[in-house]
Amino acid sequence: MSLLDTRTPVQGDPVQNPPDPSRSTGWVTALIRRFHFYAGLLVGPFILVAAVTGGLYAFAPQLDESVHATALHVPASSTSLTLADQVAAATRYAGGAAPVAVRPAPGSTDTTRVMFASKGLGESERRAVFVDPGTGAITGDMTVYGSSGSLPARTWLDYLHRNFHLGSPGRLYSELAASWLWVLALGGIVVWIHRWRRSRRPLAALVVPAGTVRSGGGGRRGTLAWHGVTGTWVLLGLLFLSATGVTWSQLGGANVTKLRDSLGWQTPTVSTKLVAGPGVGTSPAGSGDHADHQHDAAGTGSGGAAVIDAVLATARAAAIDSPKVELAVPSTSTTAWKVIEVDRSWPTNVDAVAVDPSTMTVTDRAFFADFGIVPKLVQWGIALHMGVLFGLVNQIALVLLAFAATALVILGYRMWWQRRPTRDQPALLARPRLFDVLRDVPRWALVLIGAVTVAVGWFLPMFGMPLALFLAVDAVIAARARRRA
Repeated sequence: MSLLDTRTPVQGDPVQNPPDPSRSTGWVTALIRRFHFYAGLLVGPFILVAAVTGGLYAFAPQLDESVHATALHVPASSTSLTLADQVAAATRYAGGAAPVAVRPAPGSTDTTRVMFASKGLGESERRAVFVDPGTGAITGDMTVYGSSGSLPARTWLDYLHRNFHLGSPGRLYSELAASWLWVLALGGIVVWIHRWRRSRRPLAALVVPAGTVRSGGGGRRGTLAWHGVTGTWVLLGLLFLSATGVTWSQLGGANVTKLRDSLGWQTPTVSTKLVAGPGVGTSPAGSGDHADHQHDAAGTGSGGAAVIDAVLATARAAAIDSPKVELAVPSTSTTAWKVIEVDRSWPTNVDAVAVDPSTMTVTDRAFFADFGIVPKLVQWGIALHMGVLFGLVNQIALVLLAFAATALVILGYRMWWQRRPTRDQPALLARPRLFDVLRDVPRWALVLIGAVTVAVGWFLPMFGMPLALFLAVDAVIAARARRRA
C-alpha cells in the first residue's frame, strides 16, 4: 500500500509486507564479496610469494651473524688502535682508495667497518673492509647494502623479498602485493562480520567452531571458518605490512614521498654544507635517506680521515651516545662530517650531527626526540617491518604473520576449488560476476565508488592498473555469457 493511499484496507486485500531494509543495502556486501573473490584469485600468488620471502627475511640478521661471523667479530684485545689508524689500514688494503663512511666497532669483540665507493655496485651498495680494532688486521671484504648495512646473506634475502632478484621490474611484484593486501584484508573483514552478525554467535568471528576442529576441516564451511577467523586475528598486522610496503614501493612510494613533502612530513636531516669553507652550517645541501652518499674525490676534503677521532669525540660530546654510529667522510672542503646513529631497535637511536673539521664544532643537528609524529612513525614502521625494533619478539611476530598470510591465500584457493564448477553442480556457474553485481548498485554509489577508485588507483598505480585489467576481462566474460544465454 502506498503512503499516498488513504483508503481503509478491507478484508481480501493482498497483504503487503513492509520493505526489507537489508535489500536496499545488500549490494554493498555483494559487491565487496565479489571484489574480494576476484582480487584474491588474481593477486593471491603475489601475496603468497611476498609472505614467504618476508618470513624468510625476518631472521636475516641472525643469518648475517652466522655466515659472516669471522668478519664481524674478533677476540677481545687489551690494546686498541685509533680510529684513524684503523681507517688507514683499510685504505692501504683497498689500494689507496679514499673511504666514504666509517662505522666504528660498537663493542670490544666487534670489528670496524670502513666503506668505499666502487664502480659496478648497485644503488645504496658500498664496498666494506672490516678491520680488527686491536691489531689493524683485515677480517673481511664484502659489499654492504643500505642504511642497515646488510651483509651479502641478508642482502640476498632482501632482494628476494623486494624484487625476486629481477631488478627494478621485479619490484612491481612486491608493490602489487602491498597495494592489494589492504584491500583484501578490509574486504574480507567486512564479509566475515556480515556472516558473524547473521550467525548471532558472539565469538563466531574469532573462534573456529569446535565441531569444525574435531572433523579436521569440515568441508567448505570449515575452510571458510579457518579463513575468516585467521584473517580477523591478523587484520591489523596485514594492514601494517601493506602500509609500510607501499611506502618502500617504486611507483606508489614516490607518491607517498610527494605527499609527505607537500604536508611537511619529511624526516629531518642535518645540513653538511659549510659557508665558503669551514665555518657555520647553512641550509641543507641534501635530504633523504641517501643524502651525502655521493662523493667526488671521496674523502679528500675537510681534513680527510686523519681527523676522524676528533670528529667522533665532538659528536659524542654533542649527545651522539649510541655505540652504533656511522661517520660520513666529507668530499670537499665546504662539506662537514656527518655523524649519525644507526641503531633502529627500541629505543630508537637515529640522532645526527654535522661537525666542522676545522673548528670541531657542531654546525647542525637532527635529534629523534625533535621529530614530528609522522617521521617518528615512519622510522618505527620501517624498523618494525624489518624485524629490528623489538628484536627476537619482533622477528617471531613477523614470521607468524607471514605464516598467517600464507595460510589465508592457500585457504582462499581451497574454497574456490571446493566450489569450482562441475558437471554435477552446474548451478555454481551462475554465481554473479562483478559487472552483474554492479548493475544493482545505485547510480550515486557508482559515481562515489568510481571517484574513490580512480583516486586510489592514481595514487597506487599497482592497484589501479591490475584493477582496470580484470574489470576489462570480467566485462568481456560477462558479454560473452549474455550472448550465449
